[in-house]
Amino acid sequence: MNSTREESSPRPATAARSAMPALAFEDVKVHFKRPSLGVNKVLDGVSLAVAEGEFVVVVGASGCGKSTLLNLAAGLLSPTEGTVRQQGQPVSGINTRIGHIAQNANLVPWRTVRENLMLPLAIRKWPKSERADRVEHWINAVGLGGFGDHYPHELSGGMQKRCSIARTLVYDPDVILMDEPFGALDAMTKVVMQDELLRIWNEQQKTIMFITHDLSEAIALGDRVVAMGKNPGQIREVIDVGLPRPRNVYRLMDDPSASAMHDRLWDLMRDQISEGLAR
Repeated sequence: MNSTREESSPRPATAARSAMPALAFEDVKVHFKRPSLGVNKVLDGVSLAVAEGEFVVVVGASGCGKSTLLNLAAGLLSPTEGTVRQQGQPVSGINTRIGHIAQNANLVPWRTVRENLMLPLAIRKWPKSERADRVEHWINAVGLGGFGDHYPHELSGGMQKRCSIARTLVYDPDVILMDEPFGALDAMTKVVMQDELLRIWNEQQKTIMFITHDLSEAIALGDRVVAMGKNPGQIREVIDVGLPRPRNVYRLMDDPSASAMHDRLWDLMRDQISEGLAR
């Protein structure tokens, strides 16, 4: 992989983006009533606006409601109070305008790479005349050229993840939700995939909301990092990364400001992690 990303073309200026948030959580609360245990406040008063084309990363200890935020945006869960909006419209029911990439690739094992990418186009009744070209474009865009006829079990973990990303991008969703997508990969493959994701994001200008436990990954990828607290789940701090783009993820932590942000995030997370270990 090319590790000199700084030579790539820069993204368009933020000022050119739409003034309306691509995704907005407005004083959102998610409470679950549990018999004999009272009310579990998963999220309590969360407000966050994600701009069009922005890459926002959410970090926090297990149980702070990170995945719940994505489930709300996807329409898989309704807030107890508050509103979730996409492009100004309330999200109600399954949100077909988003793409969701989970930690597991979740590829259909009896379908080839090409057939896996074809599936969401068929489900969404994409014009048949356009399907083959779109599939081939995305196979090549994620570096799987020559592997279109391979089955998932014939691919490495990183290649399966590339296929999963392509399967989501092929139908052109407005917003991409990513729930620890690289968590199961080894350290070296993870960095390569981070670099690939930034390349694709730079070209496609998609809005991405990304969850991770990896603080270095959060800094490498995000425009902003949202640090969550738990019991109940709330936003503790939103950090503007501010590092220039394009970024060289292979050498990012050599930057003193990146190291300082890592220390700040760790200070925010340390007490929650210690609390969890003590239980």
